[in-house]
Amino acid sequence: MSHFLSDSQIQNNLYDVDTVRKIDQAAITELNNESIKLMKRAGVAAFEELIQAFGQPRLISVFCGAGNNAGDGYILAARAAEKLIPVQVIELGDSKKFSTETSQARQFAEQNNVNFTNLDKSLDIKQGVIVDCLLGIGYQGALRPSYDQAIDLINHAGLPVLSMDIPSGLNANTGSVEDNAVKADLTITFIGAKQGLFTGKGTALCGEIIYHSLDISEPLFSKFKPSAQLMDVSRLLELMPQLQGDEYKNQRGHCMVVGGDHGYGGAVTMAAESSLRVGSGLTSVATQPEHVSSAIARCPEVMAFGVISGQQLEPWLKKPSVLVVGPGLGRSAWSEQLLQKAVASELPMVLDADALNILAQGRVIKKITKPQWVLTPHVGEAARLLGVSAQEIQKDRFSAAQKIHAKYNAVVVLKGPGTLVVGPDQLTKICPYGNPGMATAGMGDLLSGIIGGLIAQGLSLQAAAELGVCLHSCAADMLVDDAGYRGIAATDLLPYLHQLLNQESL
Repeated sequence: MSHFLSDSQIQNNLYDVDTVRKIDQAAITELNNESIKLMKRAGVAAFEELIQAFGQPRLISVFCGAGNNAGDGYILAARAAEKLIPVQVIELGDSKKFSTETSQARQFAEQNNVNFTNLDKSLDIKQGVIVDCLLGIGYQGALRPSYDQAIDLINHAGLPVLSMDIPSGLNANTGSVEDNAVKADLTITFIGAKQGLFTGKGTALCGEIIYHSLDISEPLFSKFKPSAQLMDVSRLLELMPQLQGDEYKNQRGHCMVVGGDHGYGGAVTMAAESSLRVGSGLTSVATQPEHVSSAIARCPEVMAFGVISGQQLEPWLKKPSVLVVGPGLGRSAWSEQLLQKAVASELPMVLDADALNILAQGRVIKKITKPQWVLTPHVGEAARLLGVSAQEIQKDRFSAAQKIHAKYNAVVVLKGPGTLVVGPDQLTKICPYGNPGMATAGMGDLLSGIIGGLIAQGLSLQAAAELGVCLHSCAADMLVDDAGYRGIAATDLLPYLHQLLNQESL
């Protein structure tokens, strides 16, 4: 479900690790180089969030590594002991390698009579709350066996888990996991929110995300450029054109969906219906003749016509203002002909599904002369567009989206948990909405139609992609709130799309 940041200072800005370190150092300079002050603020803030989220536990078990992340954990443990809450620290780090601040933090815990223990195979935690302070934002590469063992113990304890700054094992820059990672119920992130928390594995591992600035002055943040930004559906809805009262349908654009090879007629129909639901004045479908009657029966507001070749499609391309090409398109000669004619029209296009696979082959479209495209690949299609493996895409989704944008000079929507949008301004936008129930057939067709319908109404490609992604995922969240995750069908989202577009505030 959605992630929420509790501090307005962040303003949805996200940062890579290098920038967070620079902000951290600048903040320490403002504190006369007393970095222990930030560590104390982090530990106390996390303790307060723990109590608010889980109540007063019978036991707090804090897993500490060797970095400053461990120092935050020692402060939390000391705070818990001050409040007479039973607490133990399971230590994996070598104290000889501690920073001065982490050593000070451990001394605070020791002065408050915190119980320290080493990781042992016989360790069995059966009650309370677990706090993960094993690895911080600097982690990368393979896990040491003891850390792998500790992560397994945390994940299999069946207890609530709070991660400090980032779940151990998660890459703060990419949202990927090399070996193993803690699955948290709550992640408290400090200084600057890390971009890797919000995409890829981050969405599955972080649980609820709460941000704390640690009382760093807001002007300090303005000195540092974010690497990514969370999208806000309420703000994006402000981009929708105002209805003046004297419009007619042609003024609200015409979105044409091209696709639906033999046996795939449902895809174009879903895309067309979602285009209508977001307000496109006219929506049409160009498909195999066998699908025309079913398209009209499903959605009589759609204009549907059959085409058996690219030549038959050509005269129809004079009518629409935007094309959605790819839902159910297939990879036949018919598919390639339709895509060729669509590209030749030089109309704005949303390319999805097999249109992306044909594009990746490089035979049909050899040269991109006047791109006005939104590309909406999932991980497999992204891999084909770049000629790499799906694993390589997932290893760094940010880099992959940027590379596709550079290669095709298009707005890119890299779908998946924490969908990314990259456009001309180069700042990666992340969708903070969505849920696991969306992993079902037809969701991509719905999204492509939504984006096409928004472009038809005059939104820029970038704005349509951003708003379309957020509407799509928010509608899915609303559906899940009403009906649960399991058994969702893509078209179940359509009534919620209508609600979203007509809500005065979210």
